This record gives sequence, C-alpha cells and structure tokens, in this order.
Amino acid sequence: MSAEIKFRHYFVDEAGDLTFFDKKGRIIVGQPGASKFFMVGVAQISDPEQVTWELNALRASLMTHPRFKNIPSMQPEAKKTAITFHAKDDHPEIREKVFELMQSFDIKVLIAIRSKADMAESAKANFKSLGTKLQQNAIYDDLITRVFKNLLHKADVIHIAIARRGKAVREEALEQAINQAQKNFESQWKISSNSSIIIEPTYPSEVAGLQVIDYYLWAVQRCYERDDDQFFLPLAKKYRLIMDLDDNRNKPYGEWYGDRNILTLEKLKGARSK
Repeated sequence: MSAEIKFRHYFVDEAGDLTFFDKKGRIIVGQPGASKFFMVGVAQISDPEQVTWELNALRASLMTHPRFKNIPSMQPEAKKTAITFHAKDDHPEIREKVFELMQSFDIKVLIAIRSKADMAESAKANFKSLGTKLQQNAIYDDLITRVFKNLLHKADVIHIAIARRGKAVREEALEQAINQAQKNFESQWKISSNSSIIIEPTYPSEVAGLQVIDYYLWAVQRCYERDDDQFFLPLAKKYRLIMDLDDNRNKPYGEWYGDRNILTLEKLKGARSK
C-alpha cells in the first residue's frame, strides 16, 4: 500500500504599505497614508475546510442579526463584511466576534517585519551614492523568501494561497521568491526538499484562510503602529515566530519573538528608542 500523501496549507497576506517618500523625495513614513512598518505573514491552517465553514457560518449569522443590519460594511453593495471579513473594515463588535472564533482554530502564524524608517534612510543613502532606487516588489519578495525558508520541506504537497497585491499577479516573481526560500533551506541544512509546491494568487473573499491571516497581521500591526496589544494578547500563542528584521540591538539579523522571547509593548518601545 502506498504511503499517504501529506499536505500543508499556507495563507499569505501583508499589512502596512510601501510608501516612503512624497513627490519631493522627503521621507513621510508614519505620516497619514504611510505606515511605519511593512509586514508579510503566513498562516499554516491544519483544516482549511473547517475554518471556511465556521467563518461562513458566523457571517451568515451576523448578516441576519437585527443589531447589525444597518451597519454600512454589512450591506452587500459595500462589498466588505458581507462578502469577506477584513479586520480594518469590520465593525468593532463584529471584529470582536471574529477574533473570538479565530482563537479556536488550529493554526500557526509566522510574520516578518521591516521598519520603513530604516529602509527609507538606507534607500536615500543608496540613491545618493549609487543612484539606485528602492524597489517595492523586491522588499515584498524578500519577506516572502524569509517567511517560507523553513516551511517548504514538511509535506509532499505544499499549497500556498497568496493575497493578490492590486491588479498585478506576479506569479513568476512569487515562484522565484519561494524557490529561493527552498534553496536557502537546503543550503543551510544540507537537506534536499522534494515537496511539490502549488502557488495560488487569489482574493480573501474567495479563500477564508486569507481572512484569518489578515486578522492576525492586523493584531500585530496594532502593536507596532499604535502600541495597542489588546487584540494580540488573546492570540499570542498562535504566533510561532515574529521576525523584527530591523531591530538589531541584540543580534545583527534582528529580534525574533516566540515562545522563548515573548513579544511585549515594553520590548517594542525599547527598540524604537534605540
């Protein structure tokens, strides 16, 4: 009898933006319309079908609840909560119910974070000395490579659903970034990975797992952007690794948060005062 094929399901999204400068070349990181950080996250979900069913059931229940029927984001024509959960757009009471449900999911989350202020200063120096410009897609692709480095050898078939970035699909670039992650793993550990990898750029309204990683990213983003950990703390054990790549106070490759180094607001405040 042939061995059972093992599957892994990953769901990828981003938080923040990649706006660094105004039209005159001035750094506007942290100003309205330009976040302080940019992050890419991946959620490993053990049972995507069950997660889909539970999120759809919650949405159906909320859609028929008289308390929420007049909320703008709940109207089908708004194309927001009525078709997909999105932490930024969802009403606070609805968001609370989604977070409560997500605590019960069997998932593991990994996030890589860049400080846009650090990247902007480096970009200005490189432009001045070398004439090279900051490439937004290169930043995104680098974080994809980092988050997947140790995730691509654990099953026979790896399915990766990635939230589309605007109108550009960029499947070839994503494939290259993930292939590089696989090569980096093999180079470091001298282990050959024979996993078959399927990459699916898609929309959160079509794949419930993308709604999950959106919420988990939003919770971490609140910690970094607003010093607010009220959404992060109930989910903290689901985050297997948070890589703060520009916090070089202790290690040149950044600060890694997990079970042995718990992410706290005090640690983040210390990093930003360096």
